[in-house]
Amino acid sequence: MQGRTMEFEKVKDGDKLTYKIKGRLDTATAPELAADLNLDGVKELVFDMEEVDYVFSAGLRVFLQAQKSINANGGTMKLINVQTSVKEVFNIVGFTGIMDIE
Repeated sequence: MQGRTMEFEKVKDGDKLTYKIKGRLDTATAPELAADLNLDGVKELVFDMEEVDYVFSAGLRVFLQAQKSINANGGTMKLINVQTSVKEVFNIVGFTGIMDIE
């Protein structure tokens, strides 16, 4: 789709849900990811961020809300393959202290 700056694939394996995100997670694209998140029955949530090159505040909110929801369900969440530039953003906003970021 032309003009699209973010795509994601999701894989559910038992009580584990993995999202592989590509592109930019910003004000225009974050609502699509947020709307897709359904954590019913999920105990392990993984965001594979290998191909994410930009995260803006709306994307940060998606991760924060997902973390709160999965914690309330007694589950875990982690962000894997996070690029250095994106990891710096998480560090600046203090997410590295409350989220498992690799």
